[in-house]
Amino acid sequence: MSATAATPSLAVDFCGLRLNSPIVLLSGCVGFGEEYTRVAGFSNRDVGAIVLKGTTAEPRLGNPPHRVWETPAGMLNAIGLQNPGVAHVVERILPSLDFTETRFFANVCGSSIDDYVEVTRRFDDSPIDAMEINISCPNVKEGGVQFGNYPEMSARVVEACRAVTSKPLITKLSPNQTDIRENARRCIDAGTDAFAVINTITGMAIDVETRRPVIGNIQGGLSGPAIKPIALLKVHEVHQVARAHGVPIIGQGGIHSAADALEFLIAGATAVGMGTSLFYDPLGCRGVNAGIAEYLERHGLASVGALSGSLSLPG
Repeated sequence: MSATAATPSLAVDFCGLRLNSPIVLLSGCVGFGEEYTRVAGFSNRDVGAIVLKGTTAEPRLGNPPHRVWETPAGMLNAIGLQNPGVAHVVERILPSLDFTETRFFANVCGSSIDDYVEVTRRFDDSPIDAMEINISCPNVKEGGVQFGNYPEMSARVVEACRAVTSKPLITKLSPNQTDIRENARRCIDAGTDAFAVINTITGMAIDVETRRPVIGNIQGGLSGPAIKPIALLKVHEVHQVARAHGVPIIGQGGIHSAADALEFLIAGATAVGMGTSLFYDPLGCRGVNAGIAEYLERHGLASVGALSGSLSLPG
């Protein structure tokens, strides 16, 4: 790129929303947004959006301990959606957030379709910019099976939420299913505007001395660098379905460096999510932004959008 050429832009268009950066801070890793502002040197302007902690219709205390356990190249967590309920979030927390600095996405959770609808309806009447539908929640009416593991159930949740809001809906797809592409197709037909790919992978840990599960809930969600290759493939697979419909993807799963983020963008992501890495490098977003900008300039690309989905396949 010549010395007179314009500096590459990190801004991305996501569901009609302009994001300052392709980086999205993931749900459950930054609380309800206001907690992270206490980290010295952090600025909301460094990120495109912040996804708030999972929110249910009523307050939840969450699972018994242990809730978090470090694993090789990752972390298991089973928080159990501890949160103060959607009324508290809308009435007390959202007014404290600065929507002029970045975008805020709600994370909608429920144990039934009616729960999802109620939470979506409450967030629709709020300043929230978009809603992420967490379809990895267990359906209590179906014996605890997760909505997100079955395309028909996933589509029913998306369709019900779509009926009560005009705000962008981002469906968070689970990797713990047979065919993520079929699930994506069904969710697009049901009205989703975007995808977050992927949610955590189910796993467990055992204390060999006591011979008991380490996690109080027995199983938890594995996140971190260990799941990156799986997440990258799932983003590629979902992109094959989503691109024809213009449905953007937040690629996530083990992203820590600019190189990680670039892989997800090339595979088909429009934006990239950072979560587990924030626990050991809370200011890592700046380095990722700088690395993406340097790559764009070095390759003569004017924007992140020019890189998204640029994977060159053999043959």
